[in-house]
Amino acid sequence: METQSPMPSLMKLWQAALSTLNPNPTDSCPLYLNYATVAALPSRVSRHNSPSAAHFITRLVRTCLPLGTHRCILMVCERSDAFASACALARAFPLFTHRSGASRRPEKKTVTVEFFLVGQDNGPVEVSTLQCLTSATEGVRLAARIVDTPCNEMNTDTFLEEIKKVGKELGIVPTVIRDEELKARGFGGIYGVGKAAIHPPALAVLSHTPDGATQTIAWVGKGIVYDTGGLSMKGKTTMPGMKRDCGGAAAVLGAFRAAVKQGFKDTLHAVFCLAENSVGPNATRPDDIHLLYSGKTVEINNTDAEGRLVLADGVSYACKDLGADIILDMATLTGAQGIATGKYHAAVLTNSAEWEAACVKAGRQCGDLVHPLVYCPELHFSEFTSAVADMKNSVADRDNSPSSCAGLFIASHIGFDWPGVWVHLDIAAPVHAGERATGFGVALLLALFGQASEDPLLNLVSPLGCEADAQEGDAERDSKRRRLV
Repeated sequence: METQSPMPSLMKLWQAALSTLNPNPTDSCPLYLNYATVAALPSRVSRHNSPSAAHFITRLVRTCLPLGTHRCILMVCERSDAFASACALARAFPLFTHRSGASRRPEKKTVTVEFFLVGQDNGPVEVSTLQCLTSATEGVRLAARIVDTPCNEMNTDTFLEEIKKVGKELGIVPTVIRDEELKARGFGGIYGVGKAAIHPPALAVLSHTPDGATQTIAWVGKGIVYDTGGLSMKGKTTMPGMKRDCGGAAAVLGAFRAAVKQGFKDTLHAVFCLAENSVGPNATRPDDIHLLYSGKTVEINNTDAEGRLVLADGVSYACKDLGADIILDMATLTGAQGIATGKYHAAVLTNSAEWEAACVKAGRQCGDLVHPLVYCPELHFSEFTSAVADMKNSVADRDNSPSSCAGLFIASHIGFDWPGVWVHLDIAAPVHAGERATGFGVALLLALFGQASEDPLLNLVSPLGCEADAQEGDAERDSKRRRLV
């Protein structure tokens, strides 16, 4: 009796499934009574999207992955899209849940992800590449977990514990300035925002200082663990979801962990500006004037414009105390960002045209999309004019590019003539998709600064040239910035 190999029938089934796919922009076909699904991504994307179609990957996995305890995903892509694809897959599997059924499961769910590389450079995936993808996806999920966790658990004390936990893993002891010490040392922005809360505000710093570093980089994250708006209180429809106002600090923490684990060649400081914008007898009032760490005074005309106050202290500290050459702040800063650049693209504001272009390119490379805001301080900064202080904290005209103005407020505390590179990333809208955090910003930071990494995959996705690519005639350019610019 002859038996026929099952392979021809399997191949016929596979070819039949492929022939049914007509991605517009995506499509899927279930197989084997929904035990498996084959899905197709868009064959082409526009110039402002990622070639990896990262957002569609997350969406397809969330909607098409068959149920089960142990599941497998085979990702077919080019090597250049592996990093963005892995981070997109990570977003589909959030860690935080308080559903009662989750704790009663007898067996933990697992998802195995395999990569099959096609196109140019389609050899087997190296162990180092897999380690990089693991570090990056763990960073994305760490950031998303922190953002998803409500403030009755993720207060400033708990966030500090998360920072200390990462520090312990990396062998770094964080610097922490808290509560009345903030006031005594002149951090009027962070202290003024957080002084009404039960859990006191804090400035925390993780520092990676390798031998042979040629420049100093500071990532400054806004960590407002909850934003009631303060005495300029938000309404019942705008306050829910404000647990996500720590998204910038969460992304900085996840990215710092991954960057150091993969080997970062330059000095890197992660600065966390932590506070709860609460209401109480000690809350900041409109009309109050605060002295910030920059030495400038700010008249408060809107207590719900608090993120720029804590970040102003953070970037000033990075400039004055850490001696940073490059300062990048990341924040869920303005609701207007979602209007200016939409739900999927973060907004970038920077004093460098080259870094503006690099942020856009890094976003396309990693899937955390970015689009520029208008940088024009000579036209916009007058929105903050005060009769009694150096500036107000909120604009006079909310129809005059408010997201750009909010970023300029931060930049003013290191000075518009500061010779270093300043980058501001407003991630208010893309920090979440629906009611779930995305971990946005982790992949972006890793890609943007990939050239400073020892990891080949991060070098590949970095938009910035290495030292050997410097243009002729630039010999007198500051060598401390040549590697990344």
